Amino acid sequence: MITISDLHKRFRSVEAVSGLSLDVPEGQVTAFLGPNGAGKSTTIKCLLNLHRPDTGSATVLGVDSRRLGPAQFANLGYVSENMELPLWMTVQQFLDYCRPLYPQWDAAFEKQLLAQFDLPPLTKLKDLSRGTRMKAALLSSLAYRPKLVVLDEPFSGLDPLVRDEFIRGLLELTEQEGWTVFVSSHDIEEVQRLADRVAIINRGRLALDETSESLQARFRAVEIVLPDGAAAPASLPADWMHLEQAGRTLRFIASRHEQDDALAATIHSALPQAVSHQARAMSLREIFVALARAYRLEGKA
Repeated sequence: MITISDLHKRFRSVEAVSGLSLDVPEGQVTAFLGPNGAGKSTTIKCLLNLHRPDTGSATVLGVDSRRLGPAQFANLGYVSENMELPLWMTVQQFLDYCRPLYPQWDAAFEKQLLAQFDLPPLTKLKDLSRGTRMKAALLSSLAYRPKLVVLDEPFSGLDPLVRDEFIRGLLELTEQEGWTVFVSSHDIEEVQRLADRVAIINRGRLALDETSESLQARFRAVEIVLPDGAAAPASLPADWMHLEQAGRTLRFIASRHEQDDALAATIHSALPQAVSHQARAMSLREIFVALARAYRLEGKA
């Protein structure tokens, strides 16, 4: 549904996207993550022809992003936290305006979402809270049942109940309709519930691309108890990240794909003096924070 090949985009002296290549598979939810300034929003704007790449290419729904037309936009939903809405319109006027632009607009689905999002149809958009305006934008981008949904910080301003309703609804529709969803968000806990795949970029380049299942199976938070007075040796496995020792306790993150018994064997080989160890699975948020911290340290090296 999306193919990005060696994409570059520069703003004066700042290269926002630097040789990014990524394939987004059809019928799955791909989380597009990265630290602030990594190039996520710029990439999305290049995909939608809001920015033109300097070099490289991107295809969306099989068409070069620079040549997207009505046929593609009729099958593409887009929601951004920075969207500008016609605030002088009521919610119903806004939906009435959008409806004729999309031949496959589903009026029954519109009514369902209107009720689900608890939107007041006769209230002007300018009089709604930021979160409620975001719900109106979501509705206008989903009511025509697009094949591809691109979400750039979609949860901004939404209360927990609405977030939960939206995520459950999106998951159901993705399964029923075979939608492809490409979502960039700092709300990692919410993304974890949605994502089939995770792509992480850093400094405009792809740093990681794998299934959520593989990613969470690969990372472990490890805590080791050492004998009194023992210190960790200088040479330890390269995939042990962020080693910290406090007294007898050594903590780190293991990022190699190992079964628990293989990890235990690696620990015993590297630290034969270890008294005991514990290894636990990590949430997507914990993994992202660990990787973002590693990227920051690389940048300072």
